[in-house]
This record gives sequence, structure tokens and C-alpha cells, in this order.
Amino acid sequence: MNTGLRITAYATAVAAAFGAAYAVGTNVDTVSKPVAHSEKKDHGGGHAEQGAAKKAAAPAGLQVSAHGYALDLKTPRAKAGERADLRFTVRKESSGAPLKTYEKDHGKELHLILASRDLTTFRHLHPTLPQALKEQGGTPIADGTWSVPAKLPKAGDYRVFADFTPRGAGQKVTLGTDLAVTGPYAPGKLPPVTATAKAPDGYEVRLTGGLTPGKPREVTLRVTRDGRPVTDLQPYLGAYGHLVALRAGDLAYLHVHPNGEPGDGATKPGPEVSFTATAPSAGAYRLFLDFRHEGVVRTAAFTVRAGGGPHEAGGGTEAPHGH
Repeated sequence: MNTGLRITAYATAVAAAFGAAYAVGTNVDTVSKPVAHSEKKDHGGGHAEQGAAKKAAAPAGLQVSAHGYALDLKTPRAKAGERADLRFTVRKESSGAPLKTYEKDHGKELHLILASRDLTTFRHLHPTLPQALKEQGGTPIADGTWSVPAKLPKAGDYRVFADFTPRGAGQKVTLGTDLAVTGPYAPGKLPPVTATAKAPDGYEVRLTGGLTPGKPREVTLRVTRDGRPVTDLQPYLGAYGHLVALRAGDLAYLHVHPNGEPGDGATKPGPEVSFTATAPSAGAYRLFLDFRHEGVVRTAAFTVRAGGGPHEAGGGTEAPHGH
């Protein structure tokens, strides 16, 4: 595909490729948390409720609605290289009313992740919930619509993830939907598997460990700058690092936080930050590490293959992004 093709042609190609991939159907499984088995059986002697549980147990971010909430993206298109104000609402499926109250998670009520389908562009953003003046004595009342500016460098199909916890629900929800970024497009290739990734301003991150399908495993990332260990990482959203993993193909979503936190008496501010994560299936994943040093948040990106292969971890370069 050459760079003169428009995004509409790319979307058609993506749809065809994904259809073929799912026809094969064995490399990407929908596996999540273990499901408690019911003793109630169907007429064929199997577990009647087990099948329904498996059907509902999809990895996070693949559904636009789940757990009683739906993601309503009001700006489904943007133009490559130009600022766009992305606006969206989380709605209650039972009534269609906007969700207005959220629990804070690492200092924010909602985390918004944007990633291109080819996993070469990534943004971790924190939108605001503007106050709309209503005719009730001039009192500002939130109308439930979130907004965040974003400037995406290249055209393509993107996935938008909203990661939040409704107040009082006690359960984190991750919803996903598609964003079309228009302009001339050439799809990127998934970066190769290596153990290090460079970040701007002389930073390098080395990854040890990996992902195992269906089982928790530790991943450790060591941050250096110009060859020297960084031992004074700064807290970012209450942690020394944040890690997002996206499965190549359908972009199944994992958002994990470090083992330990600043001020707990045991966790050091670098150079190593460790995480425990569980891959929902075998396959290739793209890992994005956000870390803060000298007041700037930077991102390092890796390709990781879960479930075997000669190499488990791979690297790439990510530019700084807005937070």
C-alpha cells in the first residue's frame, strides 16, 4: 500500500485481514479471569452456566459496552497532524443517562488510551469533565461529557480505551471503540523483538521477564540515561511507572500498575520498576511504559511474544506524548 491511499482504503484492508485471522481462529483466544464452575448441568451433561460465562469473559477493551455501561464517542473522526478535541460520554445502559460520578484511580477519575491499529502510535491521556451551566440558579453541573485535546501524527484506524471505576460500583471498567484518523496512510509493521527500547533525551529501558498466557508473571523494566542508572524517578499518578499492554491484532487491553508504590518503605525510585501481568492468550503484544523524570513523562515501547518463541521481549522507540 503506498502513501497516497486514503484511510477508507486502509479500513477495508484491515477488515479483510481481521476476517481472515479470525477464520483461522486458534492464535487469539478470549481468555480472562478464571470462571467459577456451576454444578448446574444442561441436558447434554455439560455445565449450562459455564458456556454463558465463557461467552461473557472477553479481555478488556474489546467491547463498546460492558458491566452496564457504554462508551459514546462524539468525535469518531480526526485529521492526522491536526489538533482535535475528542469528546465522549460514558452512559448507563439501563437508562442511557450519562455517568457523572467516578472513583479516582492513581489520581485520575478516568484514563484514556489511544493506540493505532498497527501499534506504532500510543497516547495515555487524562480528559476533563467540563462543567456545563444549567438553568438551575446558575449552578455548574457536570453534563457527563469528557473532553481532551489530541494531535495524532499519522492517519489510520485507532482504538480508544476508557479506563474508569464508577463511584460505588467497586469494579473497574474498560470500554473500547474506534477512531478514524484521516489522511494519506501507510501501515507500519510491528517492531521486532529486542530487549531494549530507547526513549527521548538519552533514555534507554531494558526489559526482563515476559508474559505467560493465562498466568501472572513479573516484568521488570530498568531505566538508564546515557548509560547511567536512573535512581530518582518521580511519582507519576502515584507510581514510578505505568504499563499498558495491547495484543496485536484485536488490541485486547491490559493496564497494570507496579509492584509497590512511592512511600511504602520498600519501593525504590528506580532504576528498576516491576509489574505483574497476565496475558489473556498466546501471541504478540506491544508494551508501553510511562515514566517520569526531571518533570517530564516519557514513553518506552516494547514488543513481547507470549506463549513461546525464540525471543520474548522486543523494543522500539516512542516519542513523548501529552498527559
